Amino acid sequence: MNILQINSSARSTGSESTRLADAIVARLQAANPGATVARRDLAATPHPLLDEAALQALFTPADQRTTEQAARVALDDALIAQVQAADAIVIGSPMYNFGITVQLKAWFDAIARAGVTFKYGATGPIGLVTGKKVYVAIARGGLHRDGPSDTQLPHLKMFLSFLGMTDVQFVYAEGLGMGPEAVAKAQAQADADINAVLV
Repeated sequence: MNILQINSSARSTGSESTRLADAIVARLQAANPGATVARRDLAATPHPLLDEAALQALFTPADQRTTEQAARVALDDALIAQVQAADAIVIGSPMYNFGITVQLKAWFDAIARAGVTFKYGATGPIGLVTGKKVYVAIARGGLHRDGPSDTQLPHLKMFLSFLGMTDVQFVYAEGLGMGPEAVAKAQAQADADINAVLV
């Protein structure tokens, strides 16, 4: 099994989403001896944002790209190759201002490429990244699950499904900004969720 772990917290230490992602990966490794793990910390190694130069590079035919354009596209190619090679993808996703982090959005922008990870058919988009098991560890300071303030979960579900990743399990740690008792409760619930989805 090839496992890809994506950490998208801006924190280098003390991130609950990273702790949960680490726990999920550890369980996957224990259940699959010999599994390989590729970890990408999007805060330690930020991916460049999708800007005008990147768009120009992507829409220039490969044989006509400048050296700089080819290098920029190669950065995205490397992320796509990691996703394609993975059997399981584990994403640590904290909620920042009711959504995903800018780090995770940059990763999403990099791996979404028409004709490679999705295509358009007669009835709409078709995801080309199939056969993956995805686990998403969600960490939040407040309580948003199943409420109108939860814009993070629909975004994650929609994007992953758009690329063909429909076998997705979510693990939650909520109320992390509501005091020590709430943190302990959230962590216990998240650990129980991990046990439930990784039976």
